[in-house]
Amino acid sequence: MDATSDPIDLSERLRPRILPRPRDAALYARAQREGLSELQARVLAGRLAGYQGELDPLVTPSLRHLAHPERLADARCAAERIAQAVVDGEHIGILTDYDVDGITSHVVIRRTLHELFGVPETRLHSLIGHRIHDGYGISLPLVERTLALSPRPSLVITADCGSSDEPRIARLAAEGIDVVVSDHHALPVEGPPPSAHAVVNPTRDDCTYPDATIAGCMVAWLVMSLTRSVLIEWGVLPEATPKLSPWLSYVALGTVADCVSLGDSPANRAVVTHGLALINRMEAACWRAMAQRLGADSVPFDAETLGFQMGPRINARSRLDDPYAALHFMLAEQDHVASRYLDVLDQDNQSRKAIEADMAEEARALALPALAADEPAIVVFLEDGHPGVQGIVASRLVQAYGRPALVLTPAAAPGMLTGSGRSIEALHLRDALQRTFALAPEALPRFGGHRGAAGVGVPVEHLDAFKAAFLQAVAEQLGEAELYPRILTDGDLAPEQLSLATLEELQALGPYGREFEAPLFQGEFIVERLRPVGADGTHLMLELSLGAVTHRAIWFRALTAGEVPAFGVGDRLRCAYKLNRNRWRGRESLQLMVEHAEATA
Repeated sequence: MDATSDPIDLSERLRPRILPRPRDAALYARAQREGLSELQARVLAGRLAGYQGELDPLVTPSLRHLAHPERLADARCAAERIAQAVVDGEHIGILTDYDVDGITSHVVIRRTLHELFGVPETRLHSLIGHRIHDGYGISLPLVERTLALSPRPSLVITADCGSSDEPRIARLAAEGIDVVVSDHHALPVEGPPPSAHAVVNPTRDDCTYPDATIAGCMVAWLVMSLTRSVLIEWGVLPEATPKLSPWLSYVALGTVADCVSLGDSPANRAVVTHGLALINRMEAACWRAMAQRLGADSVPFDAETLGFQMGPRINARSRLDDPYAALHFMLAEQDHVASRYLDVLDQDNQSRKAIEADMAEEARALALPALAADEPAIVVFLEDGHPGVQGIVASRLVQAYGRPALVLTPAAAPGMLTGSGRSIEALHLRDALQRTFALAPEALPRFGGHRGAAGVGVPVEHLDAFKAAFLQAVAEQLGEAELYPRILTDGDLAPEQLSLATLEELQALGPYGREFEAPLFQGEFIVERLRPVGADGTHLMLELSLGAVTHRAIWFRALTAGEVPAFGVGDRLRCAYKLNRNRWRGRESLQLMVEHAEATA
């Protein structure tokens, strides 16, 4: 297809296709032999292709499946240095990323040092960068801020950052400050930063920890757990000192919000399951404030609540402003304090949504030439775009057009652009960027990330060269793959399976998240009733019948403002939908959550 293609052809190419998920036949059979229902086996086999390990740690998550923190390379060295700082009464800096993973890591470290190890608050220094002004990781502004502290910390503990910050770590070390790095991001090719006192990262080549997919907050939790053990070994703390188990509530939030794998990761599945149980005790003010904000019917929280309600509010703060309000919200001891900070997070989240909507609309318009030319990826530069919302907009483009997307905006540094990318299942985005760098190194001086998401820094003058090299790299990796929006489902449900009992059967396999997506089904229904709802009429409330039974359904963002549905009462709809529990005034009923629907002949 070229730029002169018929718009009807383009529209057809961009039409979402409802397709069944590929299913691992061997795993499907094994799961049923081991006692799972046909539906549960179907869900597993559609998500864990090629999985050969035991099923029990995945389907019955338990903390007993966590490996000992000593299996993390450098963990003993890190724990002993932190323990020494506790014993000697040193001032300690806690330096973390500004997103949910970083904020929850910060809470774990700070609460452990103060509440379990007895370090006075006056000796703890919170160091969190500003996304726009400081940038990610141990940035130069954060280094200067650390050096300006009085008294100055003699130890800095990082979490969710630091693996690629050797120059700044070396600067701190030269000033007599030891740096203990705890992180989970990919290490640079030259290895861990040599100037750090210790580098705890499960992606290290010499690390024997069995799960490299754990989030930064989990690495921090393991390091602080080992520090507790060291202090007990040294006789500094009594053996009765509480363990860090209650902090797994924060680890659950950080793990879900950071979109690490919930597929074949027993550790991640265990901490999210256990953490949700802790959260639903509502013992911390932050959880109570959020439950009150969302309404009584929101409890108990599930992974979706963390990922789509709490996570975006905390992330919105760091996207638009400094992240300390998010930290204060998580640390609040009184409900009215947590509620006050949640007001700030809510306001930021509403602002983020408005910015995102404007940027997504502009990005879709700018993507049209690439789509018409059938380019294998979308690269758009938003001259007035907000850098804190790039990744969300890129995700929207991937969802809409079924191909990788990079969204660029002006960077704080003159002459530079910053960008975030999101990928599709068939493309390893970081590998594509590594190839881009090989093709045009001057056009990509900075990049990082993983298979599904990545960040870039691109000089304005080399934007065209970057785009050409990136498209070549993507094309080399994808080959002749046909690109269009895919909606992968777990197949059909029989009429009698549309019940709360089926929903409970599926929930027993939770938690769901990245690489273990919530079950999505397909089926044909008759429209019995429909009406637009919502402040701007963009959602559809439906009643859909299958056989003799009619079910209530909701389709969020089904329409654009003022749009009329393309179907009506009596029409047959082919839907992709999820099962949902609708709670209203203490009563529960099944509700279908429509993700996509199209009229059939």
